[in-house]
Amino acid sequence: MDESRLWQRLAAEFLGTAFLVFVGVGSVPALAAARGTAPFTGSELGFISLSFATIVIVTAYVFGYVSGNHINPAVTVAFAAAGKFPWREVPHYLAAQVAGAIVGSIGIVGVLGNPAVKGGLGVAAFNPEVTTVPQALLAEFLGTFILVYAVFGAVFRKAAGGWFGLIIGFAVFAAIIPVAPATGASINPARTIGPMLVLQALGGEVHWNQLWVYLVAEFLGGVAAAFTFALIAHTKLDLSDKVLDPEVVAK
Repeated sequence: MDESRLWQRLAAEFLGTAFLVFVGVGSVPALAAARGTAPFTGSELGFISLSFATIVIVTAYVFGYVSGNHINPAVTVAFAAAGKFPWREVPHYLAAQVAGAIVGSIGIVGVLGNPAVKGGLGVAAFNPEVTTVPQALLAEFLGTFILVYAVFGAVFRKAAGGWFGLIIGFAVFAAIIPVAPATGASINPARTIGPMLVLQALGGEVHWNQLWVYLVAEFLGGVAAAFTFALIAHTKLDLSDKVLDPEVVAK
């Protein structure tokens, strides 16, 4: 397979992240609109988790062979920290991912209108009266750790052929369930930032003082997962200096 050009990889990351935010984050205000004044239920949490998992599975197969389908700055930085991705491309990937998250958020507003803005646009946030900062840090750290560890395990030839997308999607579904009640389960810096910027631009209330909690926990969780995987895996491929490329992900 011919190696993808940088602009193709960035386009894939942009679109993949936009799809993730539009479908995954968009499921939050969509369910709120359908629910009306009825109270939030556990089944809705399951639907939201399933929405994220489903779109991650789809993008893994659609964009994985082009860019690796990181669609998450924590994944990109974790790959780079583990020597599986070139640091020189990290800023480009992160910019494409955040831009995609912004466009995906705009798409939510375009489809659902002002009620989505009034409902908070699915922005990840925590209630300090219920969840303390240490709890929020731990929740996002663990959720991101689980996700990124699953990505490493699935991508680096640990998953049976063709199964890597499903494994990553299932990890997303599983991680969201226990983390969402505490922090909204962002576990993705682009998913954190994009909706916040759009909500702010449209006059919504954004808790910018919580942003550092998400970013610190998510990036640390991703890097910790990368090094833990390298420590435990002990295979030539996992511990090699081989840089991750789209062809590796596609196998």
